[in-house]
Amino acid sequence: MLRVLAACGNGMGSSQIIKMRIEQVLKEMGISFKVDHCSVGEAKGQAKNYDLILVAQQLAKDFTDVPATTKVVGLINLLSAAEIKEKVSKALDL
Repeated sequence: MLRVLAACGNGMGSSQIIKMRIEQVLKEMGISFKVDHCSVGEAKGQAKNYDLILVAQQLAKDFTDVPATTKVVGLINLLSAAEIKEKVSKALDL
């Protein structure tokens, strides 16, 4: 099962919306997953517990101290299903 974290600089409300979009895309892709959400500050401390972290592109640079097994994906449009699918596919080599 793919462990995914949706992180947002604006807090829990916006990351919840992003989480729902990510779940929709992963379900369409046929991937077994669990998605959690939190603020970027919390995400940096929890990164080692996830396979994939999705965050706004300008905040991706804040995740320099993550394990090699954790992929950090920066998104330009956090709600774009097409961008999420494209970048997740690339990060997971699908």
